[in-house]
Amino acid sequence: MKLVVHKDDDALYLRLDDTAIVESEEVSDGIILDYNAEGKVVGVEVLYISQRSPNSWQQILLETTPS
Repeated sequence: MKLVVHKDDDALYLRLDDTAIVESEEVSDGIILDYNAEGKVVGVEVLYISQRSPNSWQQILLETTPS
């Protein structure tokens, strides 16, 4: 899993695995899902991140909860 923040593009991208992307779909304004050949979501892109969360570039918190 890989999380990339593109400050200049005002976007955040979460890549879930390395399979090839065969289709992308904007499911909501500025929310794009990437699908592999099996139709599984392998990436999520969030555009206009600074408009959604004004302090988004300041800190990213990763939280793992116990199972």
